[in-house]
Amino acid sequence: QVQLVESGGGLVQAGGSLRLSCAASRRPSISYAMGWFRQAPGKEREFVAASSWNGGSTYYADSVKGRFTISRDNAKNTVYLQMNSLKPEDTAVYYCAAAPWSTTAQAMGVMDKYGYWGQGTQVTVSS
Repeated sequence: QVQLVESGGGLVQAGGSLRLSCAASRRPSISYAMGWFRQAPGKEREFVAASSWNGGSTYYADSVKGRFTISRDNAKNTVYLQMNSLKPEDTAVYYCAAAPWSTTAQAMGVMDKYGYWGQGTQVTVSS
């Protein structure tokens, strides 16, 4: 069992930056691919970014490519999402999630592959 706790959300003006953190409760985070998803009011949860278990490969939704960066520090059992040039349409609850290390590149954006989820952190971008 892995527990994930997100932090770092808040209110920011358009064009600003935030860094989200996701701390895993125990060491096995090193064995998991990690992803970030988000859900805006009235919309379905969508894929944002993912990292392979060792951070060697990263994946991004087209809507955030070039603005967001996912990284991980396995020594600290933590994964990060650096969000730059934020837009009002980035407003959502952001969730981190863990998937088996063997998850393929093609499956990184598939929610069903992720067995563990955090409680979410709110990001609000004002115009």
